[in-house]
Amino acid sequence: MKIEYFVKSFEELTTTELYQILKLRSDVFIVEQNCAYQDIDEKDLKCHHLMCLVDGKLAGYTRIVPTNLSYKDASIGRVVIGSKFRGLGLGKQLMENSIKACEDIFKESKIRISAQLYLLKFYNSLGFKETGNPYDEDGIPHIEMVLN
Repeated sequence: MKIEYFVKSFEELTTTELYQILKLRSDVFIVEQNCAYQDIDEKDLKCHHLMCLVDGKLAGYTRIVPTNLSYKDASIGRVVIGSKFRGLGLGKQLMENSIKACEDIFKESKIRISAQLYLLKFYNSLGFKETGNPYDEDGIPHIEMVLN
């Protein structure tokens, strides 16, 4: 199994890569989680996009968000692993690569996320700490977390 990670600005994405990213996000966040929400929110245009390819297929993705777009801090969003690729330990690798991308691209060590509440322990294991109380986002319990 060959695992590769790539980070690209929006302008650097090919149309095929963009299509694969949007399809993966739609498959998981809209269809699998049965959540009707506006995934294409124009933030993509100002973000970097981290792709995890397994044997050449898009297996995972995160959106690397600059400061003052979603939060005053840099952030990582749209964290997703495709259903066929779960259970391989890719989630932790994906987040470690995303944290490094935030640090490399934005020179930021403080990173904020809006985490689905059921993944609290996972994000704690990466060093993220809760910064508030759980809240509802599009019908799914979330919690804001920060990595310093």
